[in-house]
Amino acid sequence: MKQVKHLRRPEIPYSSHSIERRRMRRTRVSFGIMYSGINGDDVFIGDGNAVDLSKGGLGIRGNCPVNVGMELTLFLYLLDDEEPLFVSEATVAWTAGSLFGVEVKEVSLQDGDRMLSFLHTQSVGPA
Repeated sequence: MKQVKHLRRPEIPYSSHSIERRRMRRTRVSFGIMYSGINGDDVFIGDGNAVDLSKGGLGIRGNCPVNVGMELTLFLYLLDDEEPLFVSEATVAWTAGSLFGVEVKEVSLQDGDRMLSFLHTQSVGPA
């Protein structure tokens, strides 16, 4: 049985005019991402770059438009020369043109630990 880490947080509605409501500090990053989801009857695949990362989500600049509430699958191409990190479930929290933010909902324990390690390294620098 595959172990899965659930990263659930309370739902926070987004408004472009709302105050900043993030509970976790985001760290600026830059690495490639491939994302996919379903829009109506169509499956789409987009490419982009992560612009920031936190324990609960990330900001993405992508080439394929998404809508708030869409569920996505992500492949994160971290700068560690390993296989892409797989996020099996992420939900679009906000959009602004080609920028959008996702809340990470489900990731394997191994990839979740790898993502936290990468985030720590980016936040404080290599040991």
